[in-house]
Formats: sequence, C-alpha cells, structure tokens
Amino acid sequence: MSIKFNDVFYTYQANSPFKSEALRGVSLEIKDGSFTCVVGHTGSGKSTLVQQLNGLLVPTSGTVNVNDYIVENKRKSLKKLHSLRKEVGIVFQFSSYQLFEETIEADVAFGPMNFGVKKDEALKIAHECLMTVGIDESYYKKSPFEVSGGQKRRVAIAGILALQPKILVLDEPTTGLDPRGAREMLSLFKELNEKGTTIILVTHDVNIVFEYATDVIVMNEGKVEVHCSPKDLFKEDVEKYSLETPLIQKTVNLCLEKGLKIDTANIHNIHDLAVEIARAKK
Repeated sequence: MSIKFNDVFYTYQANSPFKSEALRGVSLEIKDGSFTCVVGHTGSGKSTLVQQLNGLLVPTSGTVNVNDYIVENKRKSLKKLHSLRKEVGIVFQFSSYQLFEETIEADVAFGPMNFGVKKDEALKIAHECLMTVGIDESYYKKSPFEVSGGQKRRVAIAGILALQPKILVLDEPTTGLDPRGAREMLSLFKELNEKGTTIILVTHDVNIVFEYATDVIVMNEGKVEVHCSPKDLFKEDVEKYSLETPLIQKTVNLCLEKGLKIDTANIHNIHDLAVEIARAKK
C-alpha cells in the first residue's frame, strides 16, 4: 500500500481565535513495505501527521492517498473511512484511549466483530494476538483498566493486530514498557514488517530509528524537514533538528576517529558493531 501526502495542511480549532496550524503543506511518499520512523521535537506535527492516515484527522486542505483510498475534506471521502480503518491500524500514544470493554479478551475481539467476524472466531483471533504480544491467558478475563501501563499498551497493540492491518501505525509504542518489553515489541514490529506489513512508528528514541528503520521522516514546525535513510540522517549534525546522535553511531564515530577501519554499511545494531570491531582488529 503506497501512501502519498499531497500538500496537506491541518489546523486545530480552525474557526476559532485559538486556531493552530499543525501541518503546513506536507508532501511526501511513504514506501510500501517500509519501516518508517517519524521523529521531531514535541509539537512538530508527528502525531497529527500519522492520524491523517486513516481519517482520525482529516486534512483541512490537501489529500492523503492510501492505495485506492483518498482522505480529504469531502463528504464522499468520509463515507469510506470505515473500510480504510481495517487497512490502516493506529495504536495511540496513550493506550487507555483505545480500551473500553469489560474484559481484555472482549476488547481485542471487538475490532474483528465490528467487521463482521462471529464472536467465537473473534475470541480465537483475540487470544492469538494477546499471546503474540505477551499477555498471559490468566489476564483474558480481567478488566483492561486493572493492569499495568505496559500491559495496557500490549492489549492496545493486540486490538489493532486483530484486524490484520496492511499498515500499522504506532505512536510512541514503547512508552510504559521496561527495556526488555520494549525490545520484545520492537522485534515483533520488525517481524511483521519482514512479512510485508508497512510500519510507521513515531518515536523520540533515535536508537530505535538507527536499529530498526529503513526510512526516517524528521518533522519540524508542521513541515517535513528531512525524509531519508537513517544512515544518511545520522551522517549529519542532527542537533540542528533537536535530535541526539544514536549511541551506536557515536561509537562508530569514535572508532573511525581512532583509525579503526570498520565498514559502517554493515552496522545496524550492537552485535554488528562488535563483529566489525573484531574483524577490524583481527
């Protein structure tokens, strides 16, 4: 599913004295099958950008093309959003916003049932997705509001996975997870991506971008500042974008400064870095 933003503007409270322009003429293409990270300082337009993808927010002007769907500020476009939301699943930054049923299994089963799947089959799908995100069977009958923040996030992710979306949008998905849990979730997203799901992930963590992304979009004041590969981005001084240099990139830079001849094209994670240092030192 190709995604194209065509001169998209979005204004909050457009017809009031408090109007605020969150997107300003965004034009970009997100490649089908990519793992794209969206970064930028708070208020740069990241969340507003991704919420256009399934019509949670509709452009004030401009269009968002998602395969055969066109999201725009017209009535005929709005009628098609129900079908689009099965194709594009969004996990919110605050997972509690997505939880509302009495039990965890019912919450995850709601999506498939809403698209016509019978209850027994929907529960089967829900249980499979809950297992996938690491929620034990003993939690299925519990209220989603009685578990930890990290577990709420896992349940919210399971609820979107139950719809089998072709595009999975994740807004700060590792918030509330411990380091091990965050790595497990990121490994799951990488696996889904390798199987063909387009992943769009909003994050403040540049280390996630370095290790997992195929593409990165840097937002600034409602505009796309840069759209490139992580390798190309982190060759630059990224402080001008209010970003930090990833820890692995800092180590790579230090190795190069010390004269160690490592092949940076082969380095995507800590293991790759260790292998390259060992090879260079023989």
